[in-house]
Amino acid sequence: MFSNNDEAAINKKLPKELLLRIFSFLDVVTLCRCAQVSRAWNVLALDGSNWQRIDLFDFQRDIEGRVVENISKRCGGFLRKLSLRGCLGVGDNALRTFAQNCRNIEVLNLNGCTKITDATCTSLSKFCSKLRHLDLASCTSITNLSLKALSEGCPLLEQLIISWCDQVTKDGIQALVRGCGGLRALSLKGCTQLEDEALKFIGAHCPELVTLNLQTCLQITDDGLITICRGCHKLQSLCASGCSNITDAILNALGQNCPRLR
Repeated sequence: MFSNNDEAAINKKLPKELLLRIFSFLDVVTLCRCAQVSRAWNVLALDGSNWQRIDLFDFQRDIEGRVVENISKRCGGFLRKLSLRGCLGVGDNALRTFAQNCRNIEVLNLNGCTKITDATCTSLSKFCSKLRHLDLASCTSITNLSLKALSEGCPLLEQLIISWCDQVTKDGIQALVRGCGGLRALSLKGCTQLEDEALKFIGAHCPELVTLNLQTCLQITDDGLITICRGCHKLQSLCASGCSNITDAILNALGQNCPRLR
């Protein structure tokens, strides 16, 4: 139900462009409330330009696939950043619709969206070539096929988090880095199948790498990490906690090759 406030003083005094600008500073909840004030405000509040950055973490229990689909249709090419962290009800079908509608997305957080599979990354690869930051932590159905798809369709990718995606192996890493050589941050925490050969691919193809997390990658040794040191001279942050097979040789390699380490 809408009130008859379309002719209210604020709507008469202020041009729609200025009202739209004011609405651009409001959060998701406030925008939805404003949309119920009048027909005029409904149009302004739900204008796609006001929905460029959306974080639905606070509503994760209520977010289902249809909600994501409706948001994507409303926002279209305006949406640049979306966080669905913890939204367990969102799956591949909804994210395919999202990818088709929101082709300018740059930052996407799917941390803990356990229903998604490689099909989601295939959709992102096909439609979202501007993607720069992607968080797939704890999406345990993700495999090497996802990394291959991202490599083929998302060449601008700078940050990728696949922590606890324990199906990923060296083959996936090899495919990823060949197409996404501009990676600056990579989290492989808990990817227990990774061996030194995976690190050698990273060292050879990711010279821009600044942050690398290898926590609990139990199989890696000095050989793999030394390759990282020699190939990634811009490295500032390295986590190798729980990697019990490394020795003092790593400290020597870091000292000689990574002067920016913090």
